[in-house]
Amino acid sequence: MYTQKEITDILFNFSIAVKFISYAPLDDGHINDTFKVTYNVGGKELHHLLQRINTDVFKQPDVLMANVGYVTSFLRDKIIASGGNPERETLYCKPCKDGKKYYIDPKGKVWRLYNFVEDSFSYNSIESPEVFYRAGQAFGQFQRQLSDFPIESLAETIPDFHNTAKRYHNLVVSIEKNASGRAVCAAPEIEFARQRRNETYILTGKAEIGDLPIRVTHNDTKLNNVLFDKKTNTPICVVDLDTVMPGLSVYDFGDAIRYGANTAAEDEKDISKVSLDINLYEQYVRGFLSTAGESLTAEEVACMPLSAKIMTLECGMRFLTDYIDGDVYFKTAYKEHNLVRCRTQFALVADMEKKFDEMLEITARAYSEICGKTI
Repeated sequence: MYTQKEITDILFNFSIAVKFISYAPLDDGHINDTFKVTYNVGGKELHHLLQRINTDVFKQPDVLMANVGYVTSFLRDKIIASGGNPERETLYCKPCKDGKKYYIDPKGKVWRLYNFVEDSFSYNSIESPEVFYRAGQAFGQFQRQLSDFPIESLAETIPDFHNTAKRYHNLVVSIEKNASGRAVCAAPEIEFARQRRNETYILTGKAEIGDLPIRVTHNDTKLNNVLFDKKTNTPICVVDLDTVMPGLSVYDFGDAIRYGANTAAEDEKDISKVSLDINLYEQYVRGFLSTAGESLTAEEVACMPLSAKIMTLECGMRFLTDYIDGDVYFKTAYKEHNLVRCRTQFALVADMEKKFDEMLEITARAYSEICGKTI
């Protein structure tokens, strides 16, 4: 826990001419320490978000902050040009007095100061199909606004993050090493992954031959990374930009479906409860295409159903790999936790395979009705 003096000393290094009043920790994130800071400006309260970057997870904060800076500056210019409000429609970092976007304290901790989006909130669960539709709009808007971003200026902060073929290779290596001796307990899951080996190469293969363009990707398209307006209940902006880097638009789409359209929790032990909510799938497709559709290629749209399956398969393989390695990456609550998580993801993959033709039809129909185009 940080004292008020420590927070005050940190804030002193940022280029802000306001009177500090108080701060309060926010518990929404699982990686960084975040505080809502309150100031007095002309008798009114103003807020910022002060955040300590977890350098155990993000080992190159300078590279991370360069990516965040490039993307948010680009977004601000786009928002201003369209007559929007850059104070509410994107995050951006307040500069330090030395001109840098982050401050390193005497203990070596790395800090940044974000604008605070007033009168906003986020959902932690999908309370209605409309909420998921609007989340699709928000992430689609993110894609559209960044569709002409100079991608060569971004660094890959987590190499091969969504390289599903590489994730499969890592699984095979773990099976061969069998460091925990658990491989025998996961024989059905290992076989499930092996039967889908060839599919792990599809998206990266299309990118390599130029069928799928490299774009800015968010890489953490959870529902609670969209801020909604308290008055209108409409999406305002996308937050949590630490994993922004080059990738494929379908990575973000597919992972959003994996996370949001599952009828069960990620660690549900009863896999009979696991399925793809096809209505939620359609709602997200329509929301996403309503904003991103015109900026996407037909091939990207055609790959959206497949990406949902591949991102789910990849996540399952990561859980399975960690289970066989002895739970060295993901936090677990009990011995079989990662195996349970793997089974849930693989059950969702299996249900997507049953519904795949319907997913294709929904996507093609939405693309035709919203964008007037065919795939």
